[in-house]
Amino acid sequence: MKIEDILNLTEGVLTNTPQVQAIEAATVYQSKVEHGDLFFSSNQEEIDQAIANGAYAIIYDDESIVKKDDEIAWIKVSDIQLAAFKLIRYVILKKEAQFYLLLDHELTFLKMILKHRGAVTIIANEWKKAFEQILNTDSSLFVGSDTALMKLIKPDVPMLNKEVEGYLVSDTLFKSTFKVGGFLYQEKELIPFHLEYLLRAVDFCNQHHLPITMDRIKYTKHFLPVFIDTKLRTTRASKTDRVAIFTDNTSDIAKARAYVMRSNMWVKSVVFSPPKSKIPGIDHPYWFESEEELRELLKSIHYNYAFIYNADKSILHTIKEEYSLF
Repeated sequence: MKIEDILNLTEGVLTNTPQVQAIEAATVYQSKVEHGDLFFSSNQEEIDQAIANGAYAIIYDDESIVKKDDEIAWIKVSDIQLAAFKLIRYVILKKEAQFYLLLDHELTFLKMILKHRGAVTIIANEWKKAFEQILNTDSSLFVGSDTALMKLIKPDVPMLNKEVEGYLVSDTLFKSTFKVGGFLYQEKELIPFHLEYLLRAVDFCNQHHLPITMDRIKYTKHFLPVFIDTKLRTTRASKTDRVAIFTDNTSDIAKARAYVMRSNMWVKSVVFSPPKSKIPGIDHPYWFESEEELRELLKSIHYNYAFIYNADKSILHTIKEEYSLF
């Protein structure tokens, strides 16, 4: 690519009169720079190393950068990250690549059901990694869940279809039987209000002819129930009336509590969270500042369902076997 084309794409300013007229490739990691490459950075040490590796052009946004080689092109931009993705948009047009913005839950289920991960590129949530993925892969189908980053890559990035085929046949809070694509899937480890995310992922795969499997459906990091006894040891569902439910989002807590209120009036549910966390519909959750404090609360408070926000199931340090509903 010619230097003048890079200037037009990034809206940069050439701050010297270089001997080089074009570059071979581009990167944001100095360790990946090869002879003839364009390098994005405003770190002096990284730039010096990139030049030593053979960089032909540097894009930077820091006025204090010392330009130690006048033969290469020095291109000043207002924002290095924005400039990088202006270049990426050009690459996207050439590749005729497709991008989709997924909700976290949708992306979790997409990863779960895909038979071959190589069929779609999952964009990292860190801009430098995302830049390299798009620039250096032959993939033409990309998905990601970081809204700001995905819209930086493609301002009009679409989301998955809301109206998709499939419906619940029967369910409890911890098991779902559902039908999709003419097939019935019985007693899956799927939270009923997670079905919509799974169905959107299935629909996406069908649209893009991506092979899937439903055999790997299981509880996710977003809502993970573990049946426990009074000493926090895991046990079978038939042997206890206590469940510790680990979640990484407050929306699932609100939906689960609403589900419990509709279907199991006898169930006592409590919520545990780090201090000052705001849980919808809960004025006074039990706050914990440490794992040990959380363990003591779980042992001392009466409950059937304990919704635990922002903690890992490893706090149940006595786990020795996989939980089961039966």
